Amino acid sequence: MRVLNLHYHDIARRDEYHLSGFQGADADLYKVEPEELRQHLRVMASVPGLNVRSDGTGSSPRFETIRLTFDDGGSGAWTAAEMLEQFGWRGYFFVVTDLIGTPEFLSESQIAALHRRGHIIGSHSCSHPVHMWSLSAERLYAEWSDSVCRLSEIVQAPITTASVPFGFYARKVAVEAAKAGVRILFTSEPVTSSEVIDGCMVLGRFPLKDGVSPERVRSMVAGEALPRWGQYLWWNCKKPLKTVGGKAWLAARRRILAMGPRKAA
Repeated sequence: MRVLNLHYHDIARRDEYHLSGFQGADADLYKVEPEELRQHLRVMASVPGLNVRSDGTGSSPRFETIRLTFDDGGSGAWTAAEMLEQFGWRGYFFVVTDLIGTPEFLSESQIAALHRRGHIIGSHSCSHPVHMWSLSAERLYAEWSDSVCRLSEIVQAPITTASVPFGFYARKVAVEAAKAGVRILFTSEPVTSSEVIDGCMVLGRFPLKDGVSPERVRSMVAGEALPRWGQYLWWNCKKPLKTVGGKAWLAARRRILAMGPRKAA
């Protein structure tokens, strides 16, 4: 099955970045302005053969399924959902449950409303651990199961999807997610392939950050290989640093970003 999963975080105006999601220069790299998202949705609609299905996912001659995913559960998810609905899409919104109802994040009532409107609510862990693949099996299971249980109570339905914080993924992350009832787990690795681990399908995603042009989004959805391969190569160049460095790599990245003006990645 060939799929394309597009990976967003917060949707917020630049002068309101402080009102949604995680804060700081590092987090701001992943925030997209509402007008940028609108332009992305417009160019997607122009791709020949694109079909937005009744469940709010897409398909095209090149991809059996196209999904739009949003991590963290920042308050900007509400803006994103309203915009998606204008184009017939429904999003996958992955929520950090320890932050529900805190400033800059979705409330329980908003999460329940998004579910009623046809969007998919999923887990993004309880605490958003920095280096998830370094956790013990017991801690991993608690991060998934506790967050799944809380979200299930909020939406009054099973929660079977999740995404991995920071993209730090290892097989045991999926093993423990599967034990918690997760049946689709999204990583941040930019691939269109999938694998099944203990009944849980593991899928990659292609990140869309601030400054990504509509033309690039259109070419990805149209199935052109160059932009996807570019992301894949860049991801794998960074992977050894992230694997070895862990928290130190993230801390160094934040220091570098804090030294100068924010630039699109």
